[in-house]
Amino acid sequence: MRQVVLDTETTGISPSDGHRIIEIGCLEVENRRLTGRNFHYYLQPDREIEAEAIAVHGITNEFLIDKPRFKDVAQEFLAFIQGSELIIHNAAFDIGFINHEFKLLDPAFETIVGVCQVLDTLALARQKHPGQKNNLNALARRYGADHRERTYHGALLDSEILADVYLAMTGGQVGLSLHEDTDADGTGQETIQRLAINRTKLKIVRATAEELSAHEARLDVIDKASGSSCIWRQEKLASLS
Repeated sequence: MRQVVLDTETTGISPSDGHRIIEIGCLEVENRRLTGRNFHYYLQPDREIEAEAIAVHGITNEFLIDKPRFKDVAQEFLAFIQGSELIIHNAAFDIGFINHEFKLLDPAFETIVGVCQVLDTLALARQKHPGQKNNLNALARRYGADHRERTYHGALLDSEILADVYLAMTGGQVGLSLHEDTDADGTGQETIQRLAINRTKLKIVRATAEELSAHEARLDVIDKASGSSCIWRQEKLASLS
């Protein structure tokens, strides 16, 4: 299963007002593991960035002067996300801008949903944590993914944080602590420890014939004492039926 965690930064809040994408950050995930492949560009938008937007992401007009335009990276971007499931927080925002950029290049272009599936982690978080704060910062604190230092939002950095949040949010327990620390909104925090892709495989140690025989003898004792109600025996019979 191939997924792409995606985030964008823009010149303003709405493409209908002529605002453009100025940063795209994507990370590839296969079988719930980050592969190390990414797609990341800063883009020249050919328009001024609103002051309110700069306050959020810190990207200035001067910084983007020599950067490529969306048309220069569009095919590479399309090839990177083709056929994947996009993991996006507040997907309507990013998808709206992506569709707008492609429509500027080809008015016949309809929607990126024709190229990929889209999973909105904001909608998923609202289902799992109703009535709580579910922006990316709150989720990062909730799932222990807020260990990266940052002054501003950035597309690639936010994609890294979102990848940790998504994997924790969809993977069940992320820690073995018997007690939880509690954050401001009353939810527990756990620390994510990402396993290395090239880690040594765990050795499987199977029971010996003697150990299996001793186990069956113990079950005989339990079964007799419980009036033939040994749960392990019942589950074994159910699995064989």
